[in-house]
Amino acid sequence: MSNIEQTLSIIKPDAVDRNLSDEIKKIFEKNDLIVKESKKIHITKEEASEFYKVHQSKPFYNDLCAYLSSGPIVVMILEGKNAVLANRKLMGATNPKEAEENTIRRLYGISIDKNSVHGSDSVENAKKEIDFFFNN
Repeated sequence: MSNIEQTLSIIKPDAVDRNLSDEIKKIFEKNDLIVKESKKIHITKEEASEFYKVHQSKPFYNDLCAYLSSGPIVVMILEGKNAVLANRKLMGATNPKEAEENTIRRLYGISIDKNSVHGSDSVENAKKEIDFFFNN
């Protein structure tokens, strides 16, 4: 049985600012992830705070929210076989310096904070995150 899933991907402000959206989408498509929906938006700090609520007890929470709301982002629904895991492999480690060769964060990430992309970490969170951006 094939395990077709959907996951959320965000191209963060640093990558949008450097016009990398098309390059990043091509990486997903070359790796059998279909971009089902995509839109460029600019969220408020309040919306970012709601989105990243799961991290609210962590020291980087405020910076994360300020950063995600600092400029336009591209939110996408990716679909494919084991999409959550496939996307996480393509993104690479949070810290671009530790990410494997040819992962998105290794190729385009600037720092731990400005690491170009976000992806859901589980099927459950993917559903919540997709609903956050596409079903409200």
